[in-house]
Amino acid sequence: MLTPIIVAIIYSEPKFIFSFFFSGIVSIIVGIVFIKVFKKYKMSLKVAMIFSTFIWLVASLLGSLPFFISGELTFINSFFEAISGFTTTGFSMYNPIESAGFAINFWRGMIQWIGGLGIIFTMIIILRSSGTSIMRLYNAEGRSERILPSIRNTSKIILYIYLFLTVVGVFLFIISGLPLFDSIFYTFVSLSTGGFALNSNSILYYNNGWVELAAMVVMILGSINFALVYLLFKRKFREFFNDIETKVAIIIIPLFIIIVSVALIEFNVYGNISENIRFGAFQIVSAISTTGLQTVFYPEILNSWPAITFFIIIISMIIGGGSGSTSGGIKWLRIGLLFKAIFWQIKSFLLPGAVIPKKINHFQGLKVNNDLLRITGLFIFLYIFVYVISVLIVLSYYNNLSQVLFEIASAMGNVGLTSGILTPNSPDFIKIVFMIDFWLGRLEIWPVLLVLFMGLATIKDKLRFNH
Repeated sequence: MLTPIIVAIIYSEPKFIFSFFFSGIVSIIVGIVFIKVFKKYKMSLKVAMIFSTFIWLVASLLGSLPFFISGELTFINSFFEAISGFTTTGFSMYNPIESAGFAINFWRGMIQWIGGLGIIFTMIIILRSSGTSIMRLYNAEGRSERILPSIRNTSKIILYIYLFLTVVGVFLFIISGLPLFDSIFYTFVSLSTGGFALNSNSILYYNNGWVELAAMVVMILGSINFALVYLLFKRKFREFFNDIETKVAIIIIPLFIIIVSVALIEFNVYGNISENIRFGAFQIVSAISTTGLQTVFYPEILNSWPAITFFIIIISMIIGGGSGSTSGGIKWLRIGLLFKAIFWQIKSFLLPGAVIPKKINHFQGLKVNNDLLRITGLFIFLYIFVYVISVLIVLSYYNNLSQVLFEIASAMGNVGLTSGILTPNSPDFIKIVFMIDFWLGRLEIWPVLLVLFMGLATIKDKLRFNH
């Protein structure tokens, strides 16, 4: 939080120096108080679940301070901006975005970059704690894969990969023609699949095909499971391409790009084939990687693009990217497991009594059993259920089904593509609904539900005891 002070000095923005300095001091004090208060608690699985669930809210609250103290945003809008950043969603309360200074924009990009790794994950790298505590925290944030047997070493490997890809991203944006600050910012928000922008026109502001290509490359890199990126570094190309997540991505992304591009060409939306492919491909990559950078905006998609393209973009946002990546959504692994399970079930109908082998290729092997398939199916059901409930709530305020379907899919998938419903003047209740969707989408629902049920069980026990 103190880092943006350097940016404020470089770009002569003295009014932000105090905001970040004061916010940094507050964060340090809160950290010290937390250490004193919670030092007596052992990191049980229950404590880890509670901690991993609420630390995102605490971090977002602290991260909102510079926006609020500088007078840039109201408190609720500041909290919205921060949680949108940390969850790598990308909805913004700055209107116009151009009003934000360099130091503020650096902070916006930085919290998305940190959020891409994960707050718990980032903390694990620097923790001096026992292996059991780290393991429980690691699992509580919804992570399970290990590149190396040690979680700490796995975390360090992923950090090194992330830093390397960050350098690659900055380089790609610089050679595509962006200034240094813009290159750093758009690397932060593309690699983290966050989607904050420096301009109201997002990446379209540059109207540069090379910039868009660089962004697409970085977005795709950010949406690939870090364990699979590690396989590429180890030159294990066969394992990489045989992995179920890679297969799903190789099928879905080109298929959706082809469908959207062909539809745009058929309706001659942009005049020539190359322009139709350019705009169609970028929006699909941005949606399925759950980044949210835009070269086309909602009114144009709704009014000028064929209806099928609108539907494909919504489906892309719901599917999302790879597990163990910076992306949101249901994830490629679960989609692959779902279709495999359907195939196995059909095969069992055709061959009653036969033993159907359930096996998929995934990093270091994945034990496929009925429990895994049940949990996968339940998660997808829960995801759709929360999506429907959120749509119903927001429809009570906005009587536009297509806009609401689009906006909620974007919020839950931590995407940030917007139909224009959310503005700084939107009702606070609607902002809270969206923030809950950001939170649930980033934590993948289960940790929040577990904490909710633990809380209800505790209340029930206390009522029973008092009775």
